[in-house]
Amino acid sequence: SVLHLFCGKIAAGKSTLAEQFAQLPNSILISQDHWLARLFPGEIKTMSDFARCSGRLHAAMGTHIASVLRLGISVSLDFPANTRSQRQWMRGIIEDGNAEHQLHYLEVSDETCKARLHLRNAAGRHDYVVTDAEGTHHLKVNEPGPLVSASEVGALLSVIAEEVQAGDLW
Repeated sequence: SVLHLFCGKIAAGKSTLAEQFAQLPNSILISQDHWLARLFPGEIKTMSDFARCSGRLHAAMGTHIASVLRLGISVSLDFPANTRSQRQWMRGIIEDGNAEHQLHYLEVSDETCKARLHLRNAAGRHDYVVTDAEGTHHLKVNEPGPLVSASEVGALLSVIAEEVQAGDLW
């Protein structure tokens, strides 16, 4: 089984790609936004709320996801793999689930992400509406937060490449 992980800015296309991998044979999708919206309806109004609720979700889901992987079912994990701490949590799942993994990195410009975010909000089909201010925050915060602007992505990729070479991506 394979755990598919996704790294990229807000509205870069992580969820869309995750849905595509979930269509592969013997695969499922597990989406952070889906579960947060249903377990904590109306509770996530600030970044602190999001951090608290997503932390609780990680604690509850890690063992479950590993169990699914041990059954030989691949998981398309629509949780961001943007920070070292997020990737460490995911590495624990990989090890506990005795699974392979693929980290999919989406490099998309800030302008494209902002345009996609406006379209996503207007369509009303996403679990959360993200304001321009929140979207801009997600584009500018770097490690240990989400990915940053296109000019800073190269620096982050260099750091990730060095971590991979040193065997310290996690």
